[in-house]
Amino acid sequence: MASLVGKVAVITGGNSGIGLASAKLFAGQGARVVITGRRQQALDDAVRSIGPAATAIRGDVADPAHHREVARVIRERFGGADIYMANAGINTITVSDQVSEVEFDAQFSVNARGTFFGVQAIGPTLRDGGSIVLLGSLASDKVLEGHAVYAGTKAAIGAFARSWALEFKGRGIRVNILSPGPTETEILEKLGVPVEKRDAFTAMMAGTIPLGRLGQPEELARAALFLASDASSFITGINLRVDGGMALL
Repeated sequence: MASLVGKVAVITGGNSGIGLASAKLFAGQGARVVITGRRQQALDDAVRSIGPAATAIRGDVADPAHHREVARVIRERFGGADIYMANAGINTITVSDQVSEVEFDAQFSVNARGTFFGVQAIGPTLRDGGSIVLLGSLASDKVLEGHAVYAGTKAAIGAFARSWALEFKGRGIRVNILSPGPTETEILEKLGVPVEKRDAFTAMMAGTIPLGRLGQPEELARAALFLASDASSFITGINLRVDGGMALL
């Protein structure tokens, strides 16, 4: 039986990667899905791939006005939402002594600021008993070369989640973190890995993961569905690592 029938789910960065895989799975489970992103063409393509249950809103998660607009659309079109998945994020791998102010500000603006003001705006529109899923990262706990700034943004999300799990408890809204390990998404291109070096990079990363491979977006989406649905109805404030065991090494 579909587990999200009658639910409305909002997914930031839902036009690619883990966000898109989650949007497809949520829609397949009966939810009406609202995705956000910065690129209109990518949003249009994503809506076509998700199907008639999908709606897209273009905007920048670093801009609080965008989140207020999303909340307005949700109220007017659906009367409220049941699931909020703060998925949008960016990562630039740079060792600390070479990080520019622009690079630092960009990562904190999208990853930390975007998550905070997204939840602030959408919170009043969430129905009691809803679920908030925040995208964390293995990097917030495990030291990875060149990830100091990114790790800092994801550590902030961990702090947000712990606070929000208590702040929303009176409304029965659960707040949990989904922390992926290396996952085969478009982010490999954004990290600057050339196509001709993709296989070697993937093999190198797989060697650091006990299960011997990178994760697939669909696997992360299934974990997101668990946290978003009533299957996790007595779970709040956790950090669910979906990393193939990489945190153990």
